[in-house]
Amino acid sequence: MRAPNLTERVAFDAPANAPDGFGGIEIGWGKHYECAAQFIYSRGSESVDAARLQGRSIYKLKIRSCQAARQITTDYRMRDVRRGPQEGVGADLLPGERYQIREVDAITDRDWVYIVAEKGVAV
Repeated sequence: MRAPNLTERVAFDAPANAPDGFGGIEIGWGKHYECAAQFIYSRGSESVDAARLQGRSIYKLKIRSCQAARQITTDYRMRDVRRGPQEGVGADLLPGERYQIREVDAITDRDWVYIVAEKGVAV
């Protein structure tokens, strides 16, 4: 079995709540897992074409299965750490382009976790 071209680098962040020092809660992100990934071209289905017309991009990718990868859910966000701002965005200092995770398939293949992520939406 040949290994795929895991040429991209992605990170996954879990939602994290922390006290803001004024009696409230600050909602942010905490780094959960970083790994190599393979982006898979998504053909132009009707939903993919509609998203592109609205300025959103949908990507499919696969990462090696491990305990941390199988914990990823649609509540998490993904970052492409090779692209995007390396100094972070505003108070969020984590580097990379941000994506909202739409689907996670950790059961179809025991060796891989498949993820559908969308860029261009608020995360």
